[in-house]
Amino acid sequence: MKYFYLFLLSLLFIITSCRKDENHPVNFYYWKSNISLGDTEKDYFKKLESKKLYIRFFDVDIEDAQILPKAKIQPFNAQELAAEYIPVVFITNRTFENQSQEELKRLTEKFLQLITEIKEKNQIPESNEIQLDCDWTEKTRANYFFFISELKKITKKDISCTVRLHQIKYKSKTGIPPVFKAYLMCYATSNPTESTVSNSILDIPLLKDYTQNINDYPLQFDIALPLYSWAVVTNHLGRIKLINGVTEKDLSASYFKKIGENIYEVEEDCFLQGMYINKGFTLRIEQIMPGLLKEARNYLNEKIQRPYNIVYYHLDKPFLERFTIEELR
Repeated sequence: MKYFYLFLLSLLFIITSCRKDENHPVNFYYWKSNISLGDTEKDYFKKLESKKLYIRFFDVDIEDAQILPKAKIQPFNAQELAAEYIPVVFITNRTFENQSQEELKRLTEKFLQLITEIKEKNQIPESNEIQLDCDWTEKTRANYFFFISELKKITKKDISCTVRLHQIKYKSKTGIPPVFKAYLMCYATSNPTESTVSNSILDIPLLKDYTQNINDYPLQFDIALPLYSWAVVTNHLGRIKLINGVTEKDLSASYFKKIGENIYEVEEDCFLQGMYINKGFTLRIEQIMPGLLKEARNYLNEKIQRPYNIVYYHLDKPFLERFTIEELR
C-alpha cells in the first residue's frame, strides 16, 4: 500500500509538471493604421513560429446618426511577412444602439465591401476567418448577435469575436455570441483612472476573480494577452488622459522627473507621442514586464483545462524588446 501511494504521488507530480511546461502556439495582433513591420517584428514572429497576424482593418463608429468606417489601414506590402492575415474590425458598442434589422443588413454589406477592398488593394490572400472586436452590452446584444449571424450567412466564413473579462464572468447576462471561436481578452482588467490601481492593464487578482469559471465557457476559445504600455496623464484639475505606447524609455529626457515607482512629474511643457503636456502634469507608466506576464501565463495554464492558443497584443518593436523569445514562447 505504501508503494502504491508513492506511485500515485509520483504520477501526479509528472502530470502536473507536464502541464506547467505545456507550450501554447503563439500568434499576434497588429493594431496600427500605418503598418510598419521591421526586422524586430519579423524576427519575433518567425522565431516564435507564429502563423497568424490578426490585423485591424478599420474601426466602425456612429457619428451624426451615420455609421462610418474610421482609421482604415494604409496600403502596405503584405508579402513582407509570411503570415495568414486575419481581418479584425473594431466596432463601438453605440453603433448597435437603435438599429433596425434592415439597417444592420445594409451595414453588413458595406462592412464586407470594405474588407474586400482592403484585401484586394494590399493583395492579402483570402482567409477563412473574420474577427469582430466589440464590447457589447445587454442593451446592444440582440443587434450585435444579429449582425454576426448575417455575416456568417453572407460570407460562409468563420466569424470570431473578442470577449472581455466581464463577459466571461457574467455570461448569463451578456450572452454567448454566435461565433465559432472567442478570443478572451485577459487584459484591460481595471479602470486606469483609479489612482489605487497599480497596473490597470493586467491586475492578476482581478484576472483570477473574473476567470474563476472560465472552463464553463461554452465556446472554443483562445487567450489574448498584453505586451503593451501606456501613460496615465493627470493634469492640474485631476483630469486624466491616456497616451498609448509610452514606455519609461520615453521619459528619459531631463524634463521628466521621477517622483515614485513608475510615476513622473513634467518639469517643462513638451510633447509626448504627439500630445502636448504642461509643466506640473504627472504621468503614471503602466507596462507589462516579463515577471507579470509569466505570472498570468502560469495561472491560465494551470486553470484552463483545454487546449488554447495565445495571441499577444501586439506585434510592435517597443513592446517586444522587453521580452526574450523564450519569455513569449
